[in-house]
Amino acid sequence: MILLIAILAGVLFGFLRAKFNHAAYQSLEIKHIWLVLAAYLPQFFMFFLPSTRSSIPAIWVSILLVASQVLLLIFIWINRKIPGGWLMGLGLLLNFLVIALNGGMMPLTPENAAHLLPKGSTITLTLGERVGSTKDILLEKSQTRLWFLGDIFLLPEWLHYPLAFSPGDVLLSLGVFWLFWELGSPNKKLEAIPA
Repeated sequence: MILLIAILAGVLFGFLRAKFNHAAYQSLEIKHIWLVLAAYLPQFFMFFLPSTRSSIPAIWVSILLVASQVLLLIFIWINRKIPGGWLMGLGLLLNFLVIALNGGMMPLTPENAAHLLPKGSTITLTLGERVGSTKDILLEKSQTRLWFLGDIFLLPEWLHYPLAFSPGDVLLSLGVFWLFWELGSPNKKLEAIPA
């Protein structure tokens, strides 16, 4: 969700920046974009598609989530010189570390999990298990390796959208915003690195 917000905001402000400076919104050749698709497809089936997300065993969810993180790290390494690339890479690396060190899923504390449940919910969450059909695993801080890199942030309640996200998600989103913002730059030609 915050990544989608970063993309939309980056495109909007990038276009406004280009328009304000009477410049064209630039394009940028991204190398090996297929890696992003290959990383996203398993996540789509595991977390978003209702017919499959609850039927995939937790062990496969953890293996596929780690594998998709590796693909994203390879992609960003290949494209590390794009605007915001190093920030996206750092965010992805932090997410990869905390996921890999906590059984292949993103740790979520019981306190944050309680904020994500609808008011009056009777859903029971169990420590050490996957939270519903999400990428999260419910762990106490004391049980979590690098707990401060897990899903420790929550959207404000007034947004009425329950979402937890990590410091890595924040850095990744800032890097994505930066990329789309820079495409509206009037003064320099953005170039991709050779494959």
